[in-house]
Amino acid sequence: MKKYLLILMIAISVVLAFTSCRKSSASSNQSTDLLETVKERGSITVATEGTWAPWTYHDENNNLVGYDIEVAKGIARELGVEPNFIEGEWDGLFAGLNAKRYDIVANGVEVTDERKEAYDFSLPYAYIRTAVIVRSDNEDIKSFEDLDGKVTANTISSTYATLAESYGATTIGVDDLAQTIELLLAGRVDATLNAEVTYNDYLSQHPDAPIKIAVLTEDASEISIPVRKGEENAAFLSAINKAIEEMRASGELSELSMKYFGIDLSGREN
Repeated sequence: MKKYLLILMIAISVVLAFTSCRKSSASSNQSTDLLETVKERGSITVATEGTWAPWTYHDENNNLVGYDIEVAKGIARELGVEPNFIEGEWDGLFAGLNAKRYDIVANGVEVTDERKEAYDFSLPYAYIRTAVIVRSDNEDIKSFEDLDGKVTANTISSTYATLAESYGATTIGVDDLAQTIELLLAGRVDATLNAEVTYNDYLSQHPDAPIKIAVLTEDASEISIPVRKGEENAAFLSAINKAIEEMRASGELSELSMKYFGIDLSGREN
């Protein structure tokens, strides 16, 4: 009897040890360093809209191009992996990042206090000012305060929509810049907010468009790469920062900015 009891106790001990080992292994897998995961996979998954020139868009041959696209490719190169771009609507980019479907978002993401509560951000790779864009014949809007009671068109939950609403405007949601300008020119909205460089790019493609900048923000916003918060992502964020630093030091960021914007946005002083 004692012999059978001893065998039973040994068997139970083995089962408990095996179960504990599996739990420990599962826990370890759940907290696997993201940088290691990306390097083992051999690719970094990048979320982007693909509809916002000159940041992320399709050229005449339908190739995905833009400042953000090339910056993301540079980051991938410095990490020693391939970039895997997945396109989607603005809100879906962050939902996918939260759900771990994407590793990063490269889409002209401005750093805000609200976003810093949800994500960790890389070093800035561009600095931009926000413009209030109106029809050429609009004389009612000359300051941000004049947006009070007006209707603007912007992507819902974007920095621009939030800024417009903070001044009392009502925002109509849109999918892309082309739709925004259509609403503006049709008189269905009073204004739209967007990056000054995006306005300049649109005007270079449509020089006769009857639109103008009514007012600009005084301070430049930082454009950075958002990463999920968590200790397991610390090394990953550090690697991205190193890549951005190397691209800035080599002059690559400056060259890319000149290529897509015609001005150098890579430094705050610019």
